[in-house]
Amino acid sequence: MDSSLRLRAITLNLFLGLLITLATLDPTFCSGVSEVHCIQSERQALLKIKQDLIDPSNRLASWAVDGNCCQWVGVVCNNVTGHVQELHLQSVPPPLLELFSIQAQYEAEIQAYARSMFGDLSEVSDLQHVTNKVTSLSDLCLSHCNISFIPTTPSVNSSSLTTLDLSFNNFGNTLIPFWVFGHQNLVSLNLSANGFQGPIPIHLRNMTSLRHLDLSHNDFNSSIPNWLYNFSHLEFLNLRVNQLQGTISSAIGNLTSAISIDLTSNELGGKVPRSLGDVCSIKEIKFSDNKWGQDISEILGSLSRCVSNGLEILELYYTELSGHLTEELGQFQNLVQLSLDGPNFPSWICSQKHLCSVGISNANITDAVPSLFWSMSSQFNHLNLSHNHMYGQIPNIPMVLYISSMIDISSNLFEGPLPRISSNVSFLDLSDNLLSGSISHFLCYKMTELKEMELLNLGKNRLSGEITDCWKNWEKLLVLNLGNNNFTGSIPTSIGSLSLLRSLHLFKNKISGTLLPILKNCEDLQIIDISENQFAGSIPSWIGQRHSSLIVLNLRSNNFFGHIPKELCNLTSLQILDLSQNKLFGSIPRCVNNFSAMASISQNNLQDLLVVDGDTVDFERASLVIKGQVREYSTNLQLVRTLDLSKNYLSGEIPKEVTSLQGLQSLNFSFNILTGRIPENIGDMVSLESLDLSENQLSGHIPPSMSNLTFLSLLNLSMNHLTGKIPSSTQLQSLHESSFIGNELCGPPLTDNCTINDAKPDTGKERSKDSGGREVDWFYVSMAPGFVVGFWVVWGPVLVNRRWRIGYFQFLDRMGYKLSCVVGKTW
Repeated sequence: MDSSLRLRAITLNLFLGLLITLATLDPTFCSGVSEVHCIQSERQALLKIKQDLIDPSNRLASWAVDGNCCQWVGVVCNNVTGHVQELHLQSVPPPLLELFSIQAQYEAEIQAYARSMFGDLSEVSDLQHVTNKVTSLSDLCLSHCNISFIPTTPSVNSSSLTTLDLSFNNFGNTLIPFWVFGHQNLVSLNLSANGFQGPIPIHLRNMTSLRHLDLSHNDFNSSIPNWLYNFSHLEFLNLRVNQLQGTISSAIGNLTSAISIDLTSNELGGKVPRSLGDVCSIKEIKFSDNKWGQDISEILGSLSRCVSNGLEILELYYTELSGHLTEELGQFQNLVQLSLDGPNFPSWICSQKHLCSVGISNANITDAVPSLFWSMSSQFNHLNLSHNHMYGQIPNIPMVLYISSMIDISSNLFEGPLPRISSNVSFLDLSDNLLSGSISHFLCYKMTELKEMELLNLGKNRLSGEITDCWKNWEKLLVLNLGNNNFTGSIPTSIGSLSLLRSLHLFKNKISGTLLPILKNCEDLQIIDISENQFAGSIPSWIGQRHSSLIVLNLRSNNFFGHIPKELCNLTSLQILDLSQNKLFGSIPRCVNNFSAMASISQNNLQDLLVVDGDTVDFERASLVIKGQVREYSTNLQLVRTLDLSKNYLSGEIPKEVTSLQGLQSLNFSFNILTGRIPENIGDMVSLESLDLSENQLSGHIPPSMSNLTFLSLLNLSMNHLTGKIPSSTQLQSLHESSFIGNELCGPPLTDNCTINDAKPDTGKERSKDSGGREVDWFYVSMAPGFVVGFWVVWGPVLVNRRWRIGYFQFLDRMGYKLSCVVGKTW
């Protein structure tokens, strides 16, 4: 079927279609009919499927109302029964369910053929629903199904099932379902990435027929059980990314059939046993990220026996191995992938003829890379030299044989211009070096070729000049990081053609101009970080209208002015909003409570961007100001929630709606012109670790609810007009007194102990607040009744009593006469 067909309402996998494939009669029977006609009910079901398809190329034109569906494109019928046997579609829409009534008619045939069937149920979430009829299933794949519960007694015959894959599901922190251990004839068992915890279950010891066992990416925290070394048929053992402890037993030499052993990222220690060298079948050894306490020459010596001839992958990086990389490594002539630590660049690598993957990161190598090694770069699909002290210039790499290759040379001392890179490279990280010059020759190289690049990181170098307008052929980019350089000019318009872009980092440059509307086209953006530049103009409202997936928006330290657009409140996934150090004015929008991700304490949906060699590449990072310090967040970025509007000209009151952001960890409204009171419910923000409201014009008392902020480690309320006693709590009293200076406060931690008058709450002011939260000024309120009372006290008797009235006017006449005499004498 043409790839342009897009299906909707996908609810089942083609496994159900494969059940129909099994529902056939013996092929030795024949009907003698030259043309098989399909079943009427099944033709109607197929027509309903066609309605759910988008077919711009009209490939399903043969699917007509009055036609024989067995002759339709993509449809295969049984030559005897006429039942639909195969559909060549990528997924199955709901109407296909109407074809499956034939399962009951041919249940006997399904049972007969089930011994040789394979079912891929990668999008089905109810195991019992699909196994209640197929009791002799041999291969069962339920990977990536988001399953959270498995029935305790599935109807699968325990003697028939040989392959079981339950990887990448959602069981949570539970134990392996007990019914799994009943299938003792399993040859392949994959339980990876499920969150299973506790020790590796002893019930697995009876599954001695296993050839493939994958328990990786779980939380098993025991040692490697001794019974596991007795699995003499085991070929592939994967225990990576757990919390396994202890040492490796010398009995590992009993795994005589082992081809691949992966123990990466555990807490294993001690020494790698010499008996590992007796496993002559081994091709892959992955023992990285553990605590091996021995000289690397011991390991190489033990492997120099029969293992050296067949070993293809050796990974020992991120370990505590000592010693030096010796020329003894040169005997492993069939190495394809090597990842080691070492003080000098191992020159013997240049003699390897079959290497396609090289990983020498964090090896503390202080050396220049041999030119002969660079000449081999075209044969690599994975090159990682990151986090060393390598120096020199990176030469051009104009040709790479493998599409989707990865090159990581970050965090070294390489200098000079950017190299020209092959269009086949999909991952390129040259960050944190001393590279300098323009980006144009790199960016515009082979402009007629479509670039495979998905991730490009040139951050933290010394690159300068304008960002060249050559981005149209880089349309596969997902991540672009040009931050922490010396780029000038404006954002080029062709960046708007990067419609797949998820992450844009231009921070800490000298880029100016406004945010171009062309960025509207990058609707998948999750991170925008253009902080510490010279952007000007107003914050465009289309950010909130077109970028609904934004999680990080960092516009800190620019020249943006005007109001904060209310459209930003549409960004419900936003976790980090930093608009500090700009020229914004007006009030804080009350719709801030729409930032639902800031109100949540759970993790976000920040997507993994790349998968390299089976592992997700964690690349997302942000530089944030929290607790008054600039901090770099990467692996834990999805856990951070901050709101920073400091150092602007914002006025008005702090909206009480902000207190609904219970997942917020850092709130900074300092250095503005905010007035009024601190919201009474500030204590509802239970996740706050940092709160800075200093250098404003806030008044009133500190709300008592602030004592509920038990995680608060930084509080700054200084330089306001706050009064009264500081609320009592262990957290508040442990803070430094500088958090409260510049107010009229008393009580610990201040040295001013409250007197009776000081400690008395300002209840009069509390009662004098109107419904809008503003204090009533009694001077103006009393003017009207005071004028009425004074008028009648003075003029009332004069108007009522005639004698008083005559006497009063005579008094005025005499006073006027005396005054005129005084004036006359003066002149």
